[in-house]
Amino acid sequence: MSKTATKVKSAKSGGAKASKESKPVVLNSYLQNESARLAEMHGVSASVFENFAHFVIDNYKKKDSTIKPSKVKPLTLAQLKAAIYQHFSVKNTTELKKSGAFKMATDGMDTLNLSLKEGWETLYRKFVGILPGEENQQGYGCINGINIFNYFKPWQVFDLDPKNATNKDIKDAYYKLSKIYHPDVPETGDAAIFDCLTIMYKSISAEA
Repeated sequence: MSKTATKVKSAKSGGAKASKESKPVVLNSYLQNESARLAEMHGVSASVFENFAHFVIDNYKKKDSTIKPSKVKPLTLAQLKAAIYQHFSVKNTTELKKSGAFKMATDGMDTLNLSLKEGWETLYRKFVGILPGEENQQGYGCINGINIFNYFKPWQVFDLDPKNATNKDIKDAYYKLSKIYHPDVPETGDAAIFDCLTIMYKSISAEA
């Protein structure tokens, strides 16, 4: 067979394939009847449901587009230190360790190893704010986006505004969470979480 004949045959078969693919799908009687039934029920044109049926047929095999979450850049050790120095009004780690305010603020905390980045992250969480990437956390120990084992933020955990929350608001919020995390509650009860919530409750009750 000549090359010209091969090209002609290929073009014909390709054209037939394209024609077959472009041919609109005809809805079967079941879909047509169901479209008519739904149209009558909702008082709209049957074409609305028929068009939706065509849309589903054309797209049901398509994969969902995945959106890659933006990478959060963690704070460097130098940035962590700078934030802590600023909070306690010192210039370096030596001054920080000698600071009476620092000693008083960290009294009762677990031993901090300031030779490791984790120690500075612990200080940042307690005295400065939420670390990048730890906003709106989910999972064990997380309530209203806050990991209560890492952050002492009772107002946010109880979902209250400190400017206008009353003692009753605080008590109601505490009882609401207690119904979930009290150790006596089956399935969801958790002594560790409940103890943290109780400490937070006592803290903000004294402030209110």
